[in-house]
Amino acid sequence: MNILVLCQEDNHRKLLPAYAQALRGQGARLAFVHPAMALDAPLDEILACCEMQPDWIFHMESDLPLLPKGLAQSRIPTMCFHVDTYAFTRRRIRWSALFDRVAVFHPGYDRIFAEAGHPGAFVLPHAVQRGLYARPEQNREYELAWAGTTEGPIYRRRRKWLPKLAAEFRMNDWNGRYTLAEVADLYQRSRVVVNLGRDDFRQDANMRVYEVMASGALLITSAPTELTSLGFREGTHFVAYRNEAGLIPAIRFYLDHEDERSKIAAAGREKTLREDTYECRAAQLLQVLSRGNVAMKAPARAWPEVRVRFAYLDFFAAQGAVSLAAAEFRKMGGLGSRGNLEGAVLLAKAWTKQQIQGLRSG
Repeated sequence: MNILVLCQEDNHRKLLPAYAQALRGQGARLAFVHPAMALDAPLDEILACCEMQPDWIFHMESDLPLLPKGLAQSRIPTMCFHVDTYAFTRRRIRWSALFDRVAVFHPGYDRIFAEAGHPGAFVLPHAVQRGLYARPEQNREYELAWAGTTEGPIYRRRRKWLPKLAAEFRMNDWNGRYTLAEVADLYQRSRVVVNLGRDDFRQDANMRVYEVMASGALLITSAPTELTSLGFREGTHFVAYRNEAGLIPAIRFYLDHEDERSKIAAAGREKTLREDTYECRAAQLLQVLSRGNVAMKAPARAWPEVRVRFAYLDFFAAQGAVSLAAAEFRKMGGLGSRGNLEGAVLLAKAWTKQQIQGLRSG
């Protein structure tokens, strides 16, 4: 299968390289757009520069806000990926209407997209790089480990609890920054790793929970969790806490009961490395794409032009590409409809955010 990816391979340091390697391992050929391509370049122009005829076009969630003109008329089936599906879901549904297939990384959102009118959404959860985790057992010198950001308004719980945990247990530098390889090494040298998710989406089955289980450390995460909707069982593959008051006692219990800790950790590791590597996800993805029942069924293929342009405006406004959003607004004809009024609001918000960021950086 030939796949054109609408970004560069390094535009998402975690996801893209791992998927590219896994897809190539499944026999797929990948091509990426030229770095000088305009963010709103016509799709036909991008295809003319592609060294092969693609069977599918992928739009990955990345730091390159490229959204080619003409997606709704594409002769080649298209697919987009939504990693943080729970954030700005209504807007993501609108953008996804430009694509025939939608990979959502969180269970239940395939139904939400379907109820909103998209027939092509399916669940493709996070995964791990087997090469980083399928290694011999190491000395687990840390009682507890953490790797992840603490910055931003959605991580207040992390900033509150990580210093408390560091005072109780032998722990790594939780304020440090780690590469993917360093994270894998850290977790494989730790007995327990705690997952403190976003304050606004605590049930998140994020990349961390898969990495922890793949490492052979015991994962302790909050309940409820999406993991139980993805085939994992509490008490068998991971441990959950119901409130923060129970977090330290839970960690202490499993540190004091090594047999229980290692049994659950080993079960989580075996399942994750068997079912949740990028090689597994690539095989699942190619199987989905080989079905022709929803190919070429992007909702926007049947939309009027003004509605399609509003989807582009919304995407560019969300990505901070204000000039491109403004160009779409002008082509929509100003303030002649409810959609145009909403577009004006989105454009104004994006412009205001850009001005504030400019003042802060200056």
